[in-house]
Amino acid sequence: MEKAAGDRAFESEAIRNIYTALGVTVAQEDETGEKRMDLSKLRYHKVIIMTDADVDGSHIATLILTFFFRYMFDLIKNGYVYLATPPLYLVKAGSNEIYCWTEGQREDAVQRLGGGNENKVAVQRYKGLGEMSDQQLWDTTMNPKTRLLRQITIENAAEADRTFSMLMGDDVPPRRQFIEENANYAKIDA
Repeated sequence: MEKAAGDRAFESEAIRNIYTALGVTVAQEDETGEKRMDLSKLRYHKVIIMTDADVDGSHIATLILTFFFRYMFDLIKNGYVYLATPPLYLVKAGSNEIYCWTEGQREDAVQRLGGGNENKVAVQRYKGLGEMSDQQLWDTTMNPKTRLLRQITIENAAEADRTFSMLMGDDVPPRRQFIEENANYAKIDA
């Protein structure tokens, strides 16, 4: 299943468009047999992957990181790949607003703004980037002065690759074990 998808990756117009937009070509084998990309015409030195801050967004980010790890490794190796970190919540009380990226931050913000009274605050849960106004998206996720970016390292990408291979591969027992061990961590968004 996974191998067939990998072989067809370059048939995709979207994949070809990524290479074109970045100004690079598919990695070629050098004299040592390693696949290397020619980065001399690279147009951007920050490739930012931006997905929703939920389970589906994490899945999409894993797929994209796996692609970069397998086919655009030199971009990761040179520190050019980043993951945007949009907030999960906006906590408001009157004109005071606090964006929160974790459940703990949300709880702290509710306490701080509500003075112990949760009824004084409004909590907005962002299920996707589309639920933010353009100004909120700029302020929290896109503005270079205020955004949170995580630089992708070889270790991050290798973990994404291992997870993707295990989940999409033909070997059922490791996939079953992973699902059994991680099922309690999944939260269903209502």
